Amino acid sequence: MNIGLFIIGDEILSGKRQDKHLSKVIELLGARGLSLAWAKYLGDDREQLVREYRAAFASGDLFFSCGGIGATPDDHTRQAAAAALGRPLELHPEAAELIWQRVQQMAAEQGTTPEREHPDTLRRMEMGVFPQGAAIIPNPYNKIPGFSVGTAYFVPGFPVMAHPMIEWVLDHRHAELHRAVGTRERSLIVQGAMEASLTPLMERIESEFPGIKVFSLPSVDHPQWGRHIELGVKGDAAAMDAAYEALRAGVVQFGAVISTELVR
Repeated sequence: MNIGLFIIGDEILSGKRQDKHLSKVIELLGARGLSLAWAKYLGDDREQLVREYRAAFASGDLFFSCGGIGATPDDHTRQAAAAALGRPLELHPEAAELIWQRVQQMAAEQGTTPEREHPDTLRRMEMGVFPQGAAIIPNPYNKIPGFSVGTAYFVPGFPVMAHPMIEWVLDHRHAELHRAVGTRERSLIVQGAMEASLTPLMERIESEFPGIKVFSLPSVDHPQWGRHIELGVKGDAAAMDAAYEALRAGVVQFGAVISTELVR
């Protein structure tokens, strides 16, 4: 199953806030032997969100969406997800109870009396309005839950909330996907060769070793290795070592210089 990530918000695209989700999600997945297949940054545009969510739902991928699940006019995630699924929105009863608990907690902290029908309370309840049939994702920070539909998971944009919620999903909803963490890629620092010249070798390795991907990362001004290519293999652990040795032998046969060997 591919795993994807949506990062939502005009503030990310404008540079007002720096994204902290991509690197953290990669870290959380990697700790469980998983990897990210795709990631997309989207603004607060409901029509675009509907298109992107519809395609993601249709793909069958497991994906996370960070941001836009609040109840202000620039939050469109809940509505867009419902539209993409063709489902109505409804107040989730468990979410409503959690939000009410949060309202009571805030009132106690402020020394005021909470009112269930107060306009502010009713506006907060909108954060529990999810696509029909959704399940909740617990929020350990302030109780305001996220929601899920199938293998699609929607969490707040705040990293302090989103990251433990994503971790909860991975451990409680998808523990069966976890794999032993081991070597995921091996690579060479190659000097004295061009990518175009090494392409036939890369294609041969992928052809001979199903489940292995060959990657090439050129650099022109690296502080340690200068102009070079990081050439490596990743993927199926059972085929990793043999594929790497075949790649290494091909580079040596080509006549290029191997400066360093890396294992990740």
